[in-house]
Amino acid sequence: MDPIHRGPEEFGHDSKGFAEEAGRRRPSRDPLTPDFGQQTPQQARVVTLVAGDLTLTVNPIDGSEVEPCPPGEQPPAPVRRTPADRAARARAAAPPVPPGPPVPELPLLRRDDERERLTRLLAGGRSVRLSGPAGSGRTALLDAVAADCAEFAPDGVVRLNGHKRTATDLLHALFDAVHDAPLHRPDRTLLLDTLRTTGAVVVLDDLEFGGAALDELLDATPECAFLLAATPDVAAPGADSPLEEVFLTGLDRATSLDLLARVVERPLTEEEANWAGDLWFESEGLPLRFVQAGALLRQRDQLRTDPTAYDEYGYLENRPADAAPVPEGAENAEVPLPSLGEGAAPAALLASRLSGAARDTLRFAVALGGEVPHQAHLPALVGETHADAALGELAGCGLLSPAGPRYRLAPGVLAQLVAAGYDDDTVDRARTAAQHYAWWTGHPSVTPARAAAEADAIIAAMSRLVPGEGPGRTSAAVLLARSAAPAFAAGLHWGAWERALRIGQEAGRLAGEVAEEAYFHHELGVLALCTGHPDRARTELETAISMRGALADKSGAVAGRRALALVEDRAGGGPVPGDGGTAAAFTASPPLGVPAVAPVSTRRAFDDDTAVVTSVPVPPPAAAGKGARRGGPLALIGGARRNLVAAGAGVLLAGVLGTVVTLGLTSNSDPQGDAGTSTEQEVPDDDGVYDDEVTAGEPTTASPSGSGSASPGPSVSGSASPGVSSSVTPSSSSEGPSSPDTPSSPGATESSVTPSKPTPTKTKPKPTPTKSTPGETEPGSPSPSETDDTPPPTESETPDPPTEPDTSDSAVEGSPSGNGA
Repeated sequence: MDPIHRGPEEFGHDSKGFAEEAGRRRPSRDPLTPDFGQQTPQQARVVTLVAGDLTLTVNPIDGSEVEPCPPGEQPPAPVRRTPADRAARARAAAPPVPPGPPVPELPLLRRDDERERLTRLLAGGRSVRLSGPAGSGRTALLDAVAADCAEFAPDGVVRLNGHKRTATDLLHALFDAVHDAPLHRPDRTLLLDTLRTTGAVVVLDDLEFGGAALDELLDATPECAFLLAATPDVAAPGADSPLEEVFLTGLDRATSLDLLARVVERPLTEEEANWAGDLWFESEGLPLRFVQAGALLRQRDQLRTDPTAYDEYGYLENRPADAAPVPEGAENAEVPLPSLGEGAAPAALLASRLSGAARDTLRFAVALGGEVPHQAHLPALVGETHADAALGELAGCGLLSPAGPRYRLAPGVLAQLVAAGYDDDTVDRARTAAQHYAWWTGHPSVTPARAAAEADAIIAAMSRLVPGEGPGRTSAAVLLARSAAPAFAAGLHWGAWERALRIGQEAGRLAGEVAEEAYFHHELGVLALCTGHPDRARTELETAISMRGALADKSGAVAGRRALALVEDRAGGGPVPGDGGTAAAFTASPPLGVPAVAPVSTRRAFDDDTAVVTSVPVPPPAAAGKGARRGGPLALIGGARRNLVAAGAGVLLAGVLGTVVTLGLTSNSDPQGDAGTSTEQEVPDDDGVYDDEVTAGEPTTASPSGSGSASPGPSVSGSASPGVSSSVTPSSSSEGPSSPDTPSSPGATESSVTPSKPTPTKTKPKPTPTKSTPGETEPGSPSPSETDDTPPPTESETPDPPTEPDTSDSAVEGSPSGNGA
C-alpha cells in the first residue's frame, strides 16, 4: 500500500467492524478537557522561585527545598509595568461576566457630592476612608471615582480587594500590580524600598483591618493616595492617621423609588410605590435592598404574564417539590406583592423561583461560608452541563457581590439562606467541593495563578471540614491542603499558603496521618525561613524531622535537615541533629567549665589506659555570657534539645564522676595514720584489672614504684589544699601492678602533703604479695633514670624477678614520700 495514500482501515472504516467499534468508543459529546485518566501518570509540578536572597524550590512530594541564591543568579531589579500592561492586568483581574441575559447597568444615583469630594481629595494626594453599611453602594461609588482618577498618578489606578487579606498581603499585591517581577517575592527591605517610590491611586474595597496594621500600610507607601472602603464595624485608624473620613448613608425615598423603577425597567404602579415606600423606611434606603426588590417585581411580572417564562432556565423541571403548581392558562393571573418581611429579606423567595442549578449553587455557597465557586467549576459540582448559567441568574437577582476576580454572596444573603434551610447538607457539599478542588489544583494544566485566584473558596472548603469529626472529612481536608498548598506557594499567594498549611496540619493531626502532618510542619518551617522568622522555622523543622525520623522517611528527613542547617547557619547556631556534624561533636573541645572526658569509643591520648578528667576553672559571668552563643556553657545547656550528642556526653560525664566519688569515699573510709597500720597493699593476680581507674585533678609526674603513688599519709599541716589534684598510675612490681586499694587524697598537692617517714624494714621474697614501706623499692622496679621518659612496662615486657631482692633505700626524685626531700 502506498504510504502516502492511507487505506480506510487506518481511519476505522473497513469491513471488519472497526468503524462500529470506534463509534462505540467515541463519546457522544466532545469533553471540555481531554480524558486525563488514559494518559501517563502526571508528573509533580516543581516550581523554582526567588524569595529575598533564597532560592525556593516548591516540591509537592518530599517538601519544599530552600537554599541561598547562588551568585549571579539573583533576579533582575523589578521593572515598572507600562499603562497597557496595567490595563490588561486589570481586565484579567476583574470578575467574569456572568453568562446568560445581560444584567442592566444601573447609574450612580444621587452620589454626585460624595463623588466630587473623593475625587478632589485624591487629586490633592490625600487618602480617604469611605465608611458605610453593607449594601450602601460603596463598590459602585469606588468604580466611578476610580474612573475619574485614571490620570492622576504616574502609576495609574490600582484596584485591590481586602477580603480576608492582611497588610502584608496587600503590600505584595500592590508591588505585583505596579512592577513586573515574575517568580520573585522580594524581601521586606526590597519591598519597602520599591513601594516608597511607587505613586498610584490605590482603590481598596472590603478593608477588614484598621489600627496599627492600617498605619503600617500607609507608612510603607508615602507616595500613594488610598481610597479605602470599609464597614463601620472595622477598627478605626490610629489617632495620628492622615486619613480623611467620609461616611456613606442610604438613599432618600424619591431616589430609592427611581432606582427600583430602573431595575424593573417600567414605571411603578401606585400599589408598588406604596410598597416601596414601606420598604425604604424598613431598609433605611440601602440601594442593595431595592435592587433585590426589583428582582422580585420582575419575577412577579413573569409569573403574571407567562407561566412558562422560566423554561429557559429549567424552572418547571427543577422547581421545589413543595411549590404550588402553576395552572395552565394563568395568563394575567393576579400574583400578590411580596410581604414587607419578604422584601426586607428576599433571598429565600428569590431562590425559590430560580432554576435547580442556581439553587444548588447557593447551597454550595452556603457550605463554603459565602464564597461562590467560579462558573467554570459549577458544571462539575452541580452535575449539570449548563450549570454555569446559574451565575447569571444569581447576579441578576442581586444575590451576588464582586470580590476581586470572583463573586461571593451579597451582604445579608448568607444568613437569610441559612434561616431558610440551605445549610442542611453543608458537610457533604463541602466534601464534594474539597474533592473537586483537590483534583483541579493538582492537575498540571492548572497554573498557580488560577489556583491562587480561587484561594478563598478552596480554603473555605478546608475550613468547613476540619472542626468536626466524621468519616472522610478530615482526610478530604488533608488531601486538598496537600494539593493546593504548593500551588499557592508557586502563585506567590503566601497568605493563602500559610492558611492552607495550618488547616492541613490540624486536619492531619485529627485524622492521624503522621506523614502528612510532618509534611505540613516542614512547609511551615520553610515558609517561616523565607519570611524571616528563624525561631519559628527551627521549631517547625525540628518537629518535622522527628516525625519523619519515626516514620523512616529518609528523603523527607534529609530535606528537613537541609532546611534546618540553613536556619542554623543564618542564625549562627550549632550542628544540626542527625547530620554529619555528630562525629565532630565528640572530638570538639568542650566549653569552659565542662570537664573533658575521653569517650570509650575513641583512642586515648595517654600512654596507659587511665582516663584523665581535667577541670578547667569557670570564667566570670561576663566572659561566660559573651561566649554563650557559640562555645560557652550556655550554648551546651540551651542547645540540649538541638544537640543530642551533648546529652549523651552529659550522661557519660555523670557516670565517670559517680565512679570518681565512689572511689574517693571508699579510699577515705580506711583508717590512716595509725601507728600500727601498714600501708602495704596486696598485688592482685589479674593484670590490668583496674587500668581504668579515674581520679579528678591535674596529672602530675608519677613514680612507677609503689612509694611513688600518692598515698594519703598524715599531713604535717593537717589540711589539704582543695582544687588541685594529682593523678594515680599503677605501680610496677615483680608480681604485677599494685592494688587499687591504696588510699589517695584527690585534693592534696605535692607541696602540702608531707607524709611521715616510717622506719624502713626489709622484706623477703615470698610467693605471696610483698609488703614494703614508703622508703623502699620493690624487686624488679626500674631505676630512677627510667621513670622520667619511659612508659610503664606492659605484661609482656615485665622482666623476670631477680634471685636476690633489691633492698636499696634510694628514693625516686620528686616522690612525695619524703625520702628524697
